[in-house]
Amino acid sequence: MNLEFSEDQKFVQQTARDYLQEHAGLEKCRAVLEGSETYDQELWKGVAEMGWLGAAVPEEYGGAGLGYLELVLIAQEIGRALTPIPFSSSVYLATEAILLAGSDDQKKSLLPRLASGELIGTFALAEGLGDFDPGQCAVSFEGGKLSGTKLPVPDAAAAGIAVVVAKEGSGHSLVVVDLDAAGVTRTPLDAFDPSRPLYKVEFDGAAAERLGEAGQGTDQANAVLDRAAVMLAYEQIGGAEETLELTKQQTMSRFAFGRPIGSFQALKHRMADVFCAIQIAQSNGYYAAWALSEGNDELGVAAASTRVAASDAFCLAGEEMIQMYGGIGYTWEYDCHLFYRRAKGTSHSLGTPDEWREKLVTRLEKTLAA
Repeated sequence: MNLEFSEDQKFVQQTARDYLQEHAGLEKCRAVLEGSETYDQELWKGVAEMGWLGAAVPEEYGGAGLGYLELVLIAQEIGRALTPIPFSSSVYLATEAILLAGSDDQKKSLLPRLASGELIGTFALAEGLGDFDPGQCAVSFEGGKLSGTKLPVPDAAAAGIAVVVAKEGSGHSLVVVDLDAAGVTRTPLDAFDPSRPLYKVEFDGAAAERLGEAGQGTDQANAVLDRAAVMLAYEQIGGAEETLELTKQQTMSRFAFGRPIGSFQALKHRMADVFCAIQIAQSNGYYAAWALSEGNDELGVAAASTRVAASDAFCLAGEEMIQMYGGIGYTWEYDCHLFYRRAKGTSHSLGTPDEWREKLVTRLEKTLAA
């Protein structure tokens, strides 16, 4: 297995990094976190023009027709820059759900608008904190109408549509609903990372349309979560890498006893631990990116292992960043809390790391039994 990305893929990543260094920056993240806007609209428009929103969408549906290997590298740069846009909600979740479960007509209707940025999507699964089991959803879909409450739903204010996991008959289905239609109410929630806002979405007989066959929603939702876990893990890896780089720069610019504090073993060893955690996440990421791009049966195990490793690495990097910045690391004026917020928020956005550890163990047991 070749674990190296091609030169063309590296070029896509470098182009993304260069663009975001010029047009994004931590001031964009801070502006959304401290302001009234839910995302940076100018940056969203620019990202759409770059073709990133449709990177893995086939050209026949208005996408760039690149692939998942290119998309995960773009995700890594999205994470590195802490971009305050609904990229994960619309690209990793809503777009993937429609690609996976939608009919040809549904794909032709929705995917070109999602790929162009004209339409933003989100994915409504949880019905309470820590509740990410698609097989336990109580929101109902009957007679083309959707009723019940979902929370937390990411980026619901910015989104025009949501793909919802809903109970239909004795099973569950994926349905798509217009969030601007009658019967839909969106209420903002207090989010740990306001640059990635969360909402309560209530459906009161809202008109909706099923994606795919009835009763297939549990398996479809789990498949979407696995795909999203890989892409979000790369976003976390990018965030962790940038966190470590800024921590290194800070410790090398502060002096004590005539030498940079980063030269002391107490700090070097802690930064080495962060570096190792990132490398473990990266190696798992290679495995997962390969499985995703090939549609391999090993994706379930690969997604879970990568999700756990990337969450652990980013959270560790964020915690150590605050510690090694010293007293100023706790202040609002410094950017440490931006990385810490993003690390904690992304680690819980698809279910907690402990839930994914449980998935990993269960899937490994099934693999061994087979």
